[in-house]
Amino acid sequence: MLIALQDITFEFGSRVILEDSSWHIEPGDRIGLIGLNGTGKSTLLRIINGEYSVSKGSVNKSKNLTIGFFNQDLLSFETDESILIVGMMAFGKALELEKDIERITQELEHNQTEELLHEFSDKLHEFESLDGYNMKHKTAQVLEGLGFSTADLDRPYSQFSGGWRMRVLLARLILQQPDVLMLDEPTNHLDLPSIEWLERYLTGYNGAVIIVSHDRFFLDRMVNGVVEVYQQQLHHYAGNYSDYEVEKELRREMQQRAYENQQDYIRQQERFIERFKAKASKAAQAQSIAKRLDKLERIEQVDNGPSKIRINFTVEKMPGKILSTLTNISKNFGSNVILKNTNAEINRGDKIALIGANGKGKSTLLRIIAGVEPHEGENQPGHNVITSFYAQHQLESLDLNSEILDELKNCGSGKTELELRQLLGCFLFTGDDVFKKIRILSGGEKARVALAKTIIGQANFLMLDEPTNHLDMNSVQMLIDALNKYEGSLVLVSHDRYFVSQTANKIWEIVDGEIKEFKGTYAEWEAWKKRMAANNAPQPAAKPSPGPTPTVEQPKKEVKQEPAAQKGAINKEVQRELQKQQKQFSNVEGQLANLKVRKADLEASLGHPDIYGDKNKFASVESEYNDVLKFLEKANQQYEELFEKIMQLEASLMS
Repeated sequence: MLIALQDITFEFGSRVILEDSSWHIEPGDRIGLIGLNGTGKSTLLRIINGEYSVSKGSVNKSKNLTIGFFNQDLLSFETDESILIVGMMAFGKALELEKDIERITQELEHNQTEELLHEFSDKLHEFESLDGYNMKHKTAQVLEGLGFSTADLDRPYSQFSGGWRMRVLLARLILQQPDVLMLDEPTNHLDLPSIEWLERYLTGYNGAVIIVSHDRFFLDRMVNGVVEVYQQQLHHYAGNYSDYEVEKELRREMQQRAYENQQDYIRQQERFIERFKAKASKAAQAQSIAKRLDKLERIEQVDNGPSKIRINFTVEKMPGKILSTLTNISKNFGSNVILKNTNAEINRGDKIALIGANGKGKSTLLRIIAGVEPHEGENQPGHNVITSFYAQHQLESLDLNSEILDELKNCGSGKTELELRQLLGCFLFTGDDVFKKIRILSGGEKARVALAKTIIGQANFLMLDEPTNHLDMNSVQMLIDALNKYEGSLVLVSHDRYFVSQTANKIWEIVDGEIKEFKGTYAEWEAWKKRMAANNAPQPAAKPSPGPTPTVEQPKKEVKQEPAAQKGAINKEVQRELQKQQKQFSNVEGQLANLKVRKADLEASLGHPDIYGDKNKFASVESEYNDVLKFLEKANQQYEELFEKIMQLEASLMS
């Protein structure tokens, strides 16, 4: 066992954060630490790190235990050293030995004593045992894995922005190889390739890892256990985040049933006491029951958490079929070419995710679409298009002297104060928070206000640049639900793979200065990328087929001898078939969307008192609901079959 928290209690003034809570951390644990904002996740990490002392219980650690803690406080670190040197600070002992070896080498040039030679030999051996000769290579490898170029390694740490500095400090922490690695929101500062690199690295990490994150994909892939801070207790779950959600719901149902049963029991006993406490023959029994009730350990009622407020968009006008046409768009920053004579079209109903590594031009392209970034080429807006653009620089448009609630009232959305306060609750502004002045808010809080303003507008075309950066999981899910019901179109940039997977129906990737479009969800795009990578990978020796095995040269000769006209005819045939399948695919997509809407309507009807109170109505709605489920299953199967056919035809055209 690495760390044992035994019956700990921790309080801030009169507020109890944790009470009689225990947690044993073992080697190989990959724990996701979760809970609503303000429940004490970061506080618990600081208790483990030894920064805070508990008022009750014990925190025991194994001898010589090392702990690495990645958090925002690390940004106080300042230096003009290169990022390679900062990363290599992880090898503190090896760096000291390197200096000692250099000093002794200089002394040996003019003073070769036996004592000095022994010291030199001992330090060389220790330096080698610490793998000192590879520390520069290891550091460069980790930094490049986190998105830095080779040329960046010699640049001063002080020249980088806060997000990139956090990557350097994460690299240094990883290289220290602590027994327990604690990561507080590590993916906030990473792009998709860097997150995927970190996932691969942590998969083989030898120590225990504790992760606080709002990235559901990251937690699902990384953790083998979940600890939830809930009602001042630590609740332990096996499995990843998805497993936790299933188990959590079961526990909530069991707790609620137990609570209701106990309340029934208490009411019965209290009625008995009230009825017989004054009756001589029953007074002693009533008194005994009263004492028993006083000693009864009360079951907590289930906390339903934040209310499930619905965020609703209002679209004022229906736009034309085409919202934006990009023609021969080019953009460069000096010698860095972002886009080169690329073309694209955004149609009504598109929900496009721009994805890829940082520096590829995702946000630049979003600004070009929004019309706020100079560029070469033409961006032709469509008919009746009303846009709303959310980005970090939009924070500058907030009135610093306004209160949060007034800032939303001044948007002219027509929503009532109650509706606006409910919306602000989704973005973590509750109670009197809505009366705070904009000027006293943190950067993250201002970003949430700006996003709320974007949502209450009546735009039919949204552009969202990293909208989930300052939201918790509950708020992200509310935003997902709202965007799925949104009748307009959108283009978004986000490194939150769960958010992208739940909202986008098209993927745009910038490759070699061009926009490459994939018609499908993020999961489908990932699957397609894997298939393409497998198709392009070096092939092993040909597998023997049944019957006589043809020589390798024979098929090659046939390909070479195939007339160009014949090959062109085959390609046209494939293209016609592809268009046919894509049309069917589009029809099935529409059917699926309609069926999902009908399913949601029927589910709502089944829960309505007028329906479930009428036996005949309920039977009719339930029968239709079952029919819809069958149609959905059939449509999903057809959808998957058509998708596979389209992928095969596209691969055939590319070969």
